[in-house]
Amino acid sequence: MIEVTAKMVKELRDRTGVGMMECRKALVESNGDVDAAIKFLRERGISKAEGKALRETKEGIIFSYIHFNGKLGVMLELNCESDFVARTDEFKKLAEELALQIAATNPLALTAEQIDPAIIEKEREIARNKAVNDGKKPEIVEKIVEGSIKKYCSEHSLLEQELVNENGRTVKDMITEAIARTGENIQIARFARFALGGE
Repeated sequence: MIEVTAKMVKELRDRTGVGMMECRKALVESNGDVDAAIKFLRERGISKAEGKALRETKEGIIFSYIHFNGKLGVMLELNCESDFVARTDEFKKLAEELALQIAATNPLALTAEQIDPAIIEKEREIARNKAVNDGKKPEIVEKIVEGSIKKYCSEHSLLEQELVNENGRTVKDMITEAIARTGENIQIARFARFALGGE
């Protein structure tokens, strides 16, 4: 067993925003491996976040981002439970990161379930025709179609999208970690992306 030092605990705390005792416990569980400890805390954070997901979010901010060239903009309503958290720099930074993600990726909806069924059906037909044209066997065509739809939904629903500036981490992961750090439920209420000429 590796000795968990105060320096290791501080580093983990600085990177996650989680309390000292939780950081020490995570480092002990992961035998001093900081990345493994972050994974441990994220997994715990997810379970903590699920418990908070039902709590009302009546506070928050309306955040706007306009791209430097003035041709692209995003408006976002990000909610939390208290005005205290809504006024923190961390909450505003989260809103900014979400707005930049929306500007870069132009998601169709917040969740996969909210994507227009007509769009999904059209994508399903395209994927099926492509699989058939590629000479795939009939018994695997539907599996290919379902895989394509799952990928499409993950790329076009905001919460499931991989962060543009960090591979392997989703928007939902980022919000979940913020919930774990603030101790409050945080929800994206709505968003809109505007591009000059309706691009």
